[in-house]
Amino acid sequence: MTQAAQYTHGHHESVVRSHSWRTAQISCAYLLSSLTPNMHILDVGCGPGTITADLAKLVPEGHVTGIERSAEDVLQVARDQAAAQGISNITYAIDDVLSLSFPDNSFDVVHAHQVLQHVSDPVLALKEMYRVAKPGGIVAARDTDFSAMAWYPETEGIFLWRKTHIQVARANGGEPDSGRRLLSYALEAGIPKGQITASASTWCYSTAEEVIWWSSTWADRVLLSTFASTAVERGFATQENLDEMSRAWKFWGAQPDAWFSLLHGEILCRKG
Repeated sequence: MTQAAQYTHGHHESVVRSHSWRTAQISCAYLLSSLTPNMHILDVGCGPGTITADLAKLVPEGHVTGIERSAEDVLQVARDQAAAQGISNITYAIDDVLSLSFPDNSFDVVHAHQVLQHVSDPVLALKEMYRVAKPGGIVAARDTDFSAMAWYPETEGIFLWRKTHIQVARANGGEPDSGRRLLSYALEAGIPKGQITASASTWCYSTAEEVIWWSSTWADRVLLSTFASTAVERGFATQENLDEMSRAWKFWGAQPDAWFSLLHGEILCRKG
């Protein structure tokens, strides 16, 4: 059995706050034109469920299943948010992308946003996602590439944060530069290249509101999330280093010319 990776971020309030910003429109635009109202969708690593809820609205005659490997607390957040919006065509459950409990050919779409970077075997994950997709169905994945992140002003404390984050993520069994590797993962999973469309897109934070929000979430996350405790326990950072990173995020967020860009790799695989 493949050993599961440890999730680098955990589900501290600062992490859930950040993830709750995500919508289908900003997180899986490359997929949306392929959706039809009666589709059944599996949303892998759904977190607080904001993308999942949006997908459910786009398939009103279908159904969306959102799964997390072990985070029942964040699934309850997702359930509560769906209920508050009156969305009834969603089910949330505990499941593992490395060994999905669903039968072959179960879903029209199998989707994962910023998930494969956190699993110990992304190739196996894609094999499982492909297995449970119906013939003619879609496997869609989008992932960040940490080494390709760019920001200005080029604050040294944020460079230290990125270096430390990459070290922690890899020590946890993940690959934080998975965005550039998605096509390679899919090919290694045995998906024919003719069935794969590979693309890229970005998030960019530049308005005052975006910059304040992005900097404040990370200023908290580097001190309070699972990343912080793991970085110290494994010797990748001291508490003083974490304090420096947090101050750097706050400083960056206060600059009038602050700008931050995240590159995402994307794959859309149509099952033959």
